[in-house]
Amino acid sequence: MACMPLATPILHTARLRLRPFADADAAPLFALHSSAYVLRYWDAPPWNERARAERFIAVCRQMADEGTGARVAIDRVSDGAFIGWCSLTRWNPDYRSASLGYCLADAAWGHGYATEAARALLQWAFDTLDLNRVQAETDTRNVASARVLEKIGFVREGTLREDCIVNGEVSDSWVFGLIRREWRPSAVPIPTR
Repeated sequence: MACMPLATPILHTARLRLRPFADADAAPLFALHSSAYVLRYWDAPPWNERARAERFIAVCRQMADEGTGARVAIDRVSDGAFIGWCSLTRWNPDYRSASLGYCLADAAWGHGYATEAARALLQWAFDTLDLNRVQAETDTRNVASARVLEKIGFVREGTLREDCIVNGEVSDSWVFGLIRREWRPSAVPIPTR
């Protein structure tokens, strides 16, 4: 596993800025993760205390320090608003693999922001981390998230039956994979760090 620090990137796309989390992100991050509507297909219940946001940000920094991945805040360029986050976690340099995740506020859904942010972070990761495979999982009821992954080039590889139990509700997850040779970026982010 990685043991060298990994600088969290700052990436720009046409409409978004992806950047390291700051302490000031705790309030909008808590608002995002305390929404039962946003997290209805999540693998954990909504947050009910703001300290969870502060711990999340601390874990983002720890991940960078330990070199195990990168989690970036997503800001909309037009107004500077925090709209969510995107991550590459579980980076394994021996296997040249990592896992993709993202969470966006419901007001940001349907605008292509998740696709744009994930594509930018993947381009950085394929260039910087020499990845061969990226995996992602989504609840089988979350058809919109599955579409995002497919637009980026992920292939649905299987179903994890009864993978999650949140507040007593059992759900299945789809597993998606993206192999380096199948990666087709449509817009390359401009790194600023």
